[in-house]
Amino acid sequence: MKTKNIIWTILLFYITINQCQAQVFKVSFPDSVLNQPFTGRVLIYLSHENKNPMSGVPGVNTFPCFSVMVNNVKPNKTIIINDQANAYPVKLSELERGTYYVQVVLDRNLGGRTIAESAGNIYSITQKVILGRYLKQVYTLTATETIKPKLFTETTYTKEIRVPSKLLSEFYHRETTVNAAVFLPKDYYLEPDKKFPVIYYMLDIGGEYHYFSGIKSPGKPIESSSCITVMLDGNCPQGYSEYANSDNDGPWDDALIKEFTPGLEQQFRCNGARLILGTGIGGWSALWLQIKHPNFFCGCWASSPEAVDFRSFRKLDLYANDNFFYGKDGSLNLAAVVGGRYPWYKMKTIIQMENVIYRGQQMHSYNAVFSGKRKDGEPESIYDDNTGEIKPSVALHWKNYDISLFLQNNWGQLKNDLNGKIRITTGRQENLMTNLPVVLLDTAMKKLNARIEFAYYPGDHYTVVTPEFTKDAFAFLEKKYQEWKSANGVK
Repeated sequence: MKTKNIIWTILLFYITINQCQAQVFKVSFPDSVLNQPFTGRVLIYLSHENKNPMSGVPGVNTFPCFSVMVNNVKPNKTIIINDQANAYPVKLSELERGTYYVQVVLDRNLGGRTIAESAGNIYSITQKVILGRYLKQVYTLTATETIKPKLFTETTYTKEIRVPSKLLSEFYHRETTVNAAVFLPKDYYLEPDKKFPVIYYMLDIGGEYHYFSGIKSPGKPIESSSCITVMLDGNCPQGYSEYANSDNDGPWDDALIKEFTPGLEQQFRCNGARLILGTGIGGWSALWLQIKHPNFFCGCWASSPEAVDFRSFRKLDLYANDNFFYGKDGSLNLAAVVGGRYPWYKMKTIIQMENVIYRGQQMHSYNAVFSGKRKDGEPESIYDDNTGEIKPSVALHWKNYDISLFLQNNWGQLKNDLNGKIRITTGRQENLMTNLPVVLLDTAMKKLNARIEFAYYPGDHYTVVTPEFTKDAFAFLEKKYQEWKSANGVK
């Protein structure tokens, strides 16, 4: 018995020594970048090739990353990142040996979407390190840089609008605005008494209204009708708000309809006609807003909308399948494909990476919008982060945002206001397999004799945009506008 105790004591001693000697990153920040204690997440990004590793996108890029939560760390004090950190793909001591570019980011979470672009976050300049076999290696990273707020340069035809939102400010407990870029048509100045229809363009996740800063050319017409175009990006701290009211992101739907739109129409000469379009998650947002406010918008084009029927969420039936990671045959489920069929990246990969990069990315955005809130204030996850098992109680909450289910259950009350107002398009080889839920929605709507246009084109998320594709869609929107003019006696 004594011999066994001695053996266990020796083993524990060597385990402890080995852990103490394991390679570590020592992180600090000077008071010149933050003159107060820091509480929040500390993230380390590594890459063999990317010289700005913190810019990597989980799933699209695969790279090692680590994070820890710290409290009340004072300037110039050391934060340790070691094998105890949340890690992808493995803990630090097990990471493939070799040369890496590395950066650290201290996430203050002051309102931006991605951690690497959130204004106020502090980070280190890129260092090149060699992870070798020597267990006592220590790598020192000092966060000396601050991410600056993005500025918008206005021109004659391109304007920035930032509408204060009382609703969102109360939710986030800080001043919050709904922001967009506005394109004005050439006629806006040639005919100073004329009012114009508005197209709300819901950008896909990753889109940002600042991209349109400084554009000097006038806004394009719908087809033949001059219009005001509003570029909305939907970014929020948890990711992409989808302009839906949700437990975790707050009342973005209400903020857009009740606060942003009145602010827009007070500032610019709008005639009351509102059309809405979007792509990807932005396509989901456009469709959601149209069906929730059937008379507020007079026409909707949803291009490759994400997840319009939860019986096919990246091919997963959320009501019948039991695991995000694995299929019933044990194979790994795909999150994206190339050419509609060839594997690109896997669901397990993107979820495990987002478990480290804890906010602002795609799957986290879905949980934030569609799920309830945990007791600790974080979004409930529809899957177990470690096993991928689907949680039925959370899936039940997601049902509230199943567009196909909502339309099927409410078509009797909605049909008089929605018939003929919606056009949904998708590529047949969609990268995110969004064509599959669109087909399910198409089938369900045909059974109800709903007048919703569905159109399928060759191509994927990026190659589907051809002159024919664009011409057909804007002809539809032009038709909806002319119908609105006729119904409202507008010349």
